[in-house]
Amino acid sequence: MRDGLRVLHVTQPTDGGVAVYVAQAVADQVRRGWDVAVACPSGDSEGAGGPGGGLPARLEELRVPHLAWDAEREPGARTLREARELRRIVDRFGPDVLHLHSAKAGLAGRLPGPSAPGGPPRPATIFQPHGWSWLAVTGSRAAAVLRWERYAARNRTDALICVGAGELRLGEAAGVRGPYQVVRNGVDLSRFTPAGDANRQAARDALDLPTGAPLAVCIGRVTRQKGQDVLLAAWPAVRAACPDALLAIVGDGDDLPALRRRADGLPGVLFVPPVPDTRAWLAAAHLVVLPSRWEGLPLVALEALACGRSLVCSGVPGLTEVLPYGAGALVPPEEPDALAAELTSRLSRPRDADEEGRVGAGAAGAFDLSGTLALLAEVTAGLAGPGAGGEADGDSWTDEVFPPKSSR
Repeated sequence: MRDGLRVLHVTQPTDGGVAVYVAQAVADQVRRGWDVAVACPSGDSEGAGGPGGGLPARLEELRVPHLAWDAEREPGARTLREARELRRIVDRFGPDVLHLHSAKAGLAGRLPGPSAPGGPPRPATIFQPHGWSWLAVTGSRAAAVLRWERYAARNRTDALICVGAGELRLGEAAGVRGPYQVVRNGVDLSRFTPAGDANRQAARDALDLPTGAPLAVCIGRVTRQKGQDVLLAAWPAVRAACPDALLAIVGDGDDLPALRRRADGLPGVLFVPPVPDTRAWLAAAHLVVLPSRWEGLPLVALEALACGRSLVCSGVPGLTEVLPYGAGALVPPEEPDALAAELTSRLSRPRDADEEGRVGAGAAGAFDLSGTLALLAEVTAGLAGPGAGGEADGDSWTDEVFPPKSSR
């Protein structure tokens, strides 16, 4: 593996798990002596992207160049302009490897188009979906998104990195054929360590939470994907069985206003803004709940395991491969009754939940971040040979992604 690679990471989300991952990856690559920069929007979200706040703030701490890319989260009328702007950023930076994180960067960074005259050749391109894009949409839009992902994986991608085996299997089952690599997400075991009773009490004192109340914590963006609406539907049954139980929903997102309205009148529900460090809430909890409709491989699940917290989560790819036997429960997605039963079982017997947490902590070593970053560096360096990216394609891609009606 040679040093001195020039790598450009691109992400639209500057908060949440994707931002944490990007910050971890670039910090590791800088330590390897690589020339690294990140293109992302300038606005950051308080409490996101790891200990330093939003991703731009974290990049400043790491002294990694932040190349401002003005992009919205969802595709729309501005997408072609965003793609042209990103192409200019790429041409100016001249990376050996272009690493695109999540759906929007994967779209804008892989749309065919010419580079600037006399500019560098197209770099080798990594796409890392962090959760497949077509799962977030329905109907004809889902079909169009899937056609794009099939085309781009086959023609515009030199490495397609999945954060878990479940994500890879979903892609293959959907007909996405490409140069797959599995680089499982990891957790920093020097930061996330088992939290015992003393840690729980200290965290509750700091967070002004009652000492003895059973506490379930749900951490993540408040979106349809994460399923907090399913959790609220389950909560009345939990409170009926455990009248002093508390639920903390930690995060922000597009669905937060509607979720707050839905929670109006529900006892024991706390809404907490995004936090720069999740460890206090993990320590304070008896269990962590992830009622997701789909996932890649969520960092919060790994952090919960490392902190010794029982996990109650949906039995979807990306979570089924994380949860070891005896460390919690898997429930069918979008089934509030099943979710309520598993939550009630653990919140009514917190010591049983703590025992599950000890099992999880013992298994967390399989997700050590150092192994994740070493494998990512190996994949990245392996793409940086001469001509790996080739020349830019022409515009015939449109007929392949969106064929004429007569050929459909």
